[in-house]
Amino acid sequence: MTEQNPFKGRHFQAEIILLCVRWYLRYALSSRDLAEMMSERGLHVDHTTVYRWVQRYAPELEKRCRPSLKACSDS
Repeated sequence: MTEQNPFKGRHFQAEIILLCVRWYLRYALSSRDLAEMMSERGLHVDHTTVYRWVQRYAPELEKRCRPSLKACSDS
């Protein structure tokens, strides 16, 4: 994802993609659950598409979020 715009050429907007990826990583939701949730909101997304988004964008999100997380103590 060293491109200028990592979402260029995608069918869905970047906000939709990031929302699905964040919900997948944060909550115990499957890709089928997310596809159903998006369907309820009027967006028809296949569960395999959500899974591919997670595979592509999750490592980059982790890399960008990791430095801002606070260190835990050993106590």
